[in-house]
Formats: sequence, structure tokens, C-alpha cells
Amino acid sequence: MMDQSKTHGRAQAWQLLTEWTASESLRKHALAVEACVVAMGEAEAGRMGLAGNEREALVDLYSTTALLHDFDYERHPSLEEHPFVGVRELERLGWPVELRTAILGHAQYSGVSRVTHLEKSLFACDELAGFLTACALVKPSKSIADVEVGGVRKKMKDKAFARGVNRADVIQGAEELGVELDAHIAFCIEAMKKRAGELGL
Repeated sequence: MMDQSKTHGRAQAWQLLTEWTASESLRKHALAVEACVVAMGEAEAGRMGLAGNEREALVDLYSTTALLHDFDYERHPSLEEHPFVGVRELERLGWPVELRTAILGHAQYSGVSRVTHLEKSLFACDELAGFLTACALVKPSKSIADVEVGGVRKKMKDKAFARGVNRADVIQGAEELGVELDAHIAFCIEAMKKRAGELGL
């Protein structure tokens, strides 16, 4: 187990992401999604009572899955290619099947259903992390620290705001995880606050 995580750890995931993705905003998106998904993984490890290497391996899987979920998007943005091209490359490079399945599952059109907590977490955090970033950037401070759940809910109703974000996916993501939407938004805001510096927020 440990040998594989050495070759397929966070450093390798970041290297692959930056190799395929030049866009600063796409890299920041990957980091924002990672912040949220890792927090979910840590909570799940706590629920499962994992410690030591087992906990580390689980959190690492959540981290690398989140970092790589859109790594092929800049080169292959079409629905026909993303995330399929990337997942084939990840398979060639020997990344774990759990990671690849979750990445396929985050695309609603892939036909891959979301079953595991990792798969549901990635889907639930992907669009929301993008939306929270947009909410932070319109604040005078441009800081995630100034983003509140009520404001996020209000912005979700404003169709003109961050129109690239699929509201239905945000709502469905929380439902699939079995959490209240407000609680999910608050959880992700907290997770992003912890890494605000890295996210430029």
C-alpha cells in the first residue's frame, strides 16, 4: 500500500495537474475542490475510526482525486472527451480505480453512478467550490472569510451570478451525501477558509 501511495501521492497529482493545466483559475479550482473534499475525507476517516497509515491513505485518496478531477479539462473541454481522456491517462499511469471511478462519476453525463462516499463528496464539492470562490471574489475583501451561508443561498437564486455553476448539481450533491444544503455550504466555507492563502481568497 505505502509504495503505491509514494508514486501516486499528492505531489505526483499536483505535478500531473500543472503539467496538463496552465490556467491559474483552473488550478485554483482544483485546490478549492481539494480543500473541501479533503475535509470530507478527514471527517469520514473520523467516522470510520481510522488512524495512522490507514487514515493517511484515505485522506490522500480524497486529496488526489479532487486535484485530478479536471486535470484534462483544459486540453479536452468537450463532453465527449472530459473526463474520459484524463481517466484513460490515469489508468495508464496506474492511479487507483477508486480515484478514476469518482472522477468519471463527477460528470453527470458519464453514465457512472456515485456510490462511495468519495464519489459523492467529489460531486458535492465540485460546483459548490467554484460557486463559493465566485461569492468570495465579489466581496470588497475578495476573502472567503466574508462569505456567509445566507449570502450564498441568495446568490444561488440570482441566475445572472456565476452562471457557469450548475445550481441543481449543488443541491443534488448535498442530497446524495445526506446533509442539509446549508450545513454543506457552511462545511465547505470552513474548509476553504483553512486554505485561503493558497486559494488566493
